[in-house]
Amino acid sequence: MKTRDITQIAVMVAVIIVLGYIPPIPIGLIPVPLVLQNMGIILASLLLGRKNGSYAVGLFVALAFVGFPVLSGGHGGAAVFVGPTAGYIYAWLVTPFLLGTLLRSHQHLAWEISATILIGVLFINLSGALWLSVTTHLALPKALLAGLIFLPGDLLKSGVAIALHRRLRLLDQFAAVEK
Repeated sequence: MKTRDITQIAVMVAVIIVLGYIPPIPIGLIPVPLVLQNMGIILASLLLGRKNGSYAVGLFVALAFVGFPVLSGGHGGAAVFVGPTAGYIYAWLVTPFLLGTLLRSHQHLAWEISATILIGVLFINLSGALWLSVTTHLALPKALLAGLIFLPGDLLKSGVAIALHRRLRLLDQFAAVEK
């Protein structure tokens, strides 16, 4: 692994942590608030690809598991991994691999938007709703319906992540031409 890769991974872990310290927005209908941290997961997936994105998210999740207060609201520790929000965390672990795999050979904007919505919004929310249903004994249709509350915000966060990714990629290409 190159120094550049390690640096990018460390920066993305820091970005994900910082996004977690932005206060969550409580919904009230379900015990899971709207947070910006998953935008960092999507951004890590887009910017770093499936391998380094997986390293960044894996490192972030490992920090949370051992007790560092890196999750939204300053949470961390093994107990979080069996609570009602754990399904989102487990989905985060595979998001860079899935999204990176889908985007590996296609860089068209329409494909990037579709893949990001499929993995970064629908897959994460479906996983979160399934876990919520199991841990809180909420009927699955109700958990899925409750998860719909997150779709507008998650679509917006995905759009911001895609815009940042495209802008940074453009700047990187411009810098390469300048050399």
